[in-house]
Amino acid sequence: MKDSALYIHIPFCDHKCIYCDFYSIITSDNVSSFLSALKKEIKHYSKQFSEDRIFSSIFFGGGTPSLMETEFIGEIINSLKENYKIADDAEITLETNPGTVDKKKLKEFRKIGINRISIGIQSFDNEDLKFLTRIHDEQTAIQTVWNANEIGFENINIDLISNLPKQTKEKWEKNLIKAVELPIKHISAYSLILERGTILNKMVLDGKVTIQDDDYDAELYELTIDFLEGHNFIQYEVSNFAKQGFECRHNNAYWHYKDYLSFGPSSHSFVDLLDGKAGGKRWWNFSSLKKYISEIEKNEFAIAGSEIINNEMALNEYVMLALRSNGLDLKDFGKRFGENWINQKHEYLKKLSKQDFILTDGNLYRLTKKGYAICDEILANLLQS
Repeated sequence: MKDSALYIHIPFCDHKCIYCDFYSIITSDNVSSFLSALKKEIKHYSKQFSEDRIFSSIFFGGGTPSLMETEFIGEIINSLKENYKIADDAEITLETNPGTVDKKKLKEFRKIGINRISIGIQSFDNEDLKFLTRIHDEQTAIQTVWNANEIGFENINIDLISNLPKQTKEKWEKNLIKAVELPIKHISAYSLILERGTILNKMVLDGKVTIQDDDYDAELYELTIDFLEGHNFIQYEVSNFAKQGFECRHNNAYWHYKDYLSFGPSSHSFVDLLDGKAGGKRWWNFSSLKKYISEIEKNEFAIAGSEIINNEMALNEYVMLALRSNGLDLKDFGKRFGENWINQKHEYLKKLSKQDFILTDGNLYRLTKKGYAICDEILANLLQS
């Protein structure tokens, strides 16, 4: 049985934040049609992927999944359980925004099987929240975490964004201090990224907003690592920190090159075609909800494009994902890709080790704090032909 993951994209949102580039729509139209299409898509892929794998993670992303009624989410969970082998202890995550759930609704989500809540707080500073066009304030964010904890959610993640315009180190550290005072087990701490097509990107291009430089971003990043590790949060990926045993299973499926099936508009799927060796297939759905629904009605799938991942692509992706997370296991790498690449890169890896960018532990090569700070540069050098 192959351990795999499931993702469901819920596109509905109450409004579009200025930095967000995920597919989302500000409407409640087509909710019932979407649910019907989603269930058809889930059933369609079960014919191919239900026999040889077990799914240990289900992740509801968006959009804002917590806007939906609990019965809606419950129907999707039931459909997945009817069509796939879901592990008894599967991690089932729901992305949640403060201001969209109260204690009663959180209790209902827990009752239908959600056992991990990921709360998109982004900042505890009201000025920053206003700039990001979030609908909540600091107090609502804090109360949402406590509500989730009080009704029985042990596994709680919060998202935070660093390097916002005019964000001082002191202001960012206050965010981290407030975070670790809360009953949470996981923190995703992302640096602000300008994505093409977002409102924020246009504001920067128009000169209305200035983004702080890469050196300052790196200083905030090192502050984040030092602070969270000092409060018993283990860094297990470039932007993710968890208490021992609470690493996100779903994220680890991506970073450890496991299969994942995704349903809904704009969602991406990946399967390893060669059973643990190099290669695989990736496909993605249409982004438009109306197009997604019409394609499902006609075909039971809504694939907008696909690609076969050849050996070189697979090697590059494997190295990138491994070094961004728990490290590059040379033994596993050798089974998949052979020894040539390792031999070619041996001197560079040795140099990185001497410069304290990489730690070596037997067959495992893992980035240090210094290494994480220049992860993109290291990967560019490793993966150049």
